Amino acid sequence: MGRNIALIIIFAFCILGPCAVFAAGIYASINALGRNPSAAPKIFTAMVIGLVFAQTLAIIAMLIVFQLFVP
Repeated sequence: MGRNIALIIIFAFCILGPCAVFAAGIYASINALGRNPSAAPKIFTAMVIGLVFAQTLAIIAMLIVFQLFVP
């Protein structure tokens, strides 16, 4: 039972980490767009690349946790 609780805690961090990255990244990009609207394509590209990396790491971590749940 203790192993499952540890895996659930790890799984929660797998969800909360990318959520924090998404929130910080979008907040920073909105601030940057407010300061310099003409740089929108560059800001959007950098934001999307950062969000894709965060989501990819979250998916990999979740797959690892799912593999550890198998007895």
